Amino acid sequence: MTTKPDSPTPAPQVRADSGPRDQAFEMCFTSTPRGARLARRLAAVRLDAWGLPYGTEAHDDIVLIVAELTANAVRHGHVPGRDFHLRLHVDAHSGTARVEVTDTRAERLPRRPAAVPNGSGAEEAGRGLLLVSHLATRWDWHPRADGPGKTVWAECAL
Repeated sequence: MTTKPDSPTPAPQVRADSGPRDQAFEMCFTSTPRGARLARRLAAVRLDAWGLPYGTEAHDDIVLIVAELTANAVRHGHVPGRDFHLRLHVDAHSGTARVEVTDTRAERLPRRPAAVPNGSGAEEAGRGLLLVSHLATRWDWHPRADGPGKTVWAECAL
């Protein structure tokens, strides 16, 4: 794009550092399907702003992990009147993105999924953590540090 020499507005500058930098985003969301959807959409917008554009494999994998973990927090970690917390962190030094979803339900803990054989006729439900385990470099959970509940996290190589 060019501008006239006497134009009052300069041409926009393209950033040379378009790759990811250390970034973090965290927020509480209502423990409802609408809250999970908003968390997923905000994570997608943040990743794009941080240099992981829409349509790239890393962006799509991380957004899908956010979608699965937040949906699980709503479905299995819901306590009436309590929100879930999302934290998204991109560490440019290690080349990883980490998704953490914290809910307040301590008695329903995530289990490692068993592989589902092809053509088994199994239901579509219940495959969220299986999907996360395939997309993420590693994932796990730990008890919530500041009260009842748990944090489920997943890391992806960028």
